[in-house]
Amino acid sequence: MGRVSQAQAEENRRRVVETSSRLFREQGTHISVADLMKASGLTHGGFYKQFASKEALVDEATAHAFGRLAQLRDDELEQHAGQRDAAQRALIDTYLSVEHRDSAADGCPAAALATDMAREPEDREARRVYAEGVGDFAEWLATDDQDGIARLCTMLGALVLARATKGSPVSEEILTTARAALRSLSAS
Repeated sequence: MGRVSQAQAEENRRRVVETSSRLFREQGTHISVADLMKASGLTHGGFYKQFASKEALVDEATAHAFGRLAQLRDDELEQHAGQRDAAQRALIDTYLSVEHRDSAADGCPAAALATDMAREPEDREARRVYAEGVGDFAEWLATDDQDGIARLCTMLGALVLARATKGSPVSEEILTTARAALRSLSAS
């Protein structure tokens, strides 16, 4: 089998990072390299041509997931003609939706990766990227009257609990109650 071109190698790497980012959010960072590569449509042997280690992939996939979250925030702001409060309300509604609850693979990395990041050593790049991403998200959610950390904690906690109780009536009640609480705080 011949060597792949540099362009193909870059495309393969992008595909592995994107696929891993989704699978880590859906299943956790414990998923095997073999399974990640299979899901990417590539062979296990090609992994080490692209990445120094699985930890390096976790670092890059975490950064990718938070980059997608930042893009979502930017898109929301653009969609609302730069009106930050309207963009924040829309993002909160989307975040605390049944659709987001049911699609962890495409969802918020702060919620999906929290437990995995808590188990990572403090000096890991993925933890730094995670902490920075959480801080950026909280800053984006802040208003003149509300602390972004409090808003993010409400959203993230509600999403995690709703996912953990999916299939029971309390799951949707959690989402509805958290949305209403954040709306009432914004209105006051």
